[in-house]
Amino acid sequence: MQKNKSVQVSSYLSHEVIERKIYLIRGKKVMLDRDLANLYGVTTGNLNKAVMRNLERFPGDFMFQLNPHEFKSLVFQIGRPNRGGTQIRPRVFTDYGILMISSVLHSQRAVQVNIEIMRTFIRIKEILLTHKNLQKKIDEMEKKYDGHFKLVFDAIREILHPEPKTKKQIGFHVKY
Repeated sequence: MQKNKSVQVSSYLSHEVIERKIYLIRGKKVMLDRDLANLYGVTTGNLNKAVMRNLERFPGDFMFQLNPHEFKSLVFQIGRPNRGGTQIRPRVFTDYGILMISSVLHSQRAVQVNIEIMRTFIRIKEILLTHKNLQKKIDEMEKKYDGHFKLVFDAIREILHPEPKTKKQIGFHVKY
């Protein structure tokens, strides 16, 4: 019976759904407390209560609260919910903070949701790493082959614009 629950949670949480809930704030990939609460099937208030009861597990690099400027920028990006939304600045959780949440929520669903979220974070990191590796290879090839292509371009220029040769005169030359 437990397998059915995990399958249901996994099918409900696609990587695309999770990726849309990941934001880049202060140079870190984070998720909002309200989005996490929704995924875990709890209210945002209950999620935050569980976190506050275990605050020592959430240092600044695991969780932080948005400052007013960040909150305003986020509201501008995603808009307010139809019901008016909250005026309370949300907490955001890094991947480490999200891992810690499953230890404070104590539910099978929290464990399954965390597994899917971590898989998504890993997938994003692999994509970024692949992108960096490709860029590095392109840069190396450009440096390596610049000399070869320079020779080709120089040869083409010489064919298109040959240096003028002095013409030899045919016949007898009289010296004055």
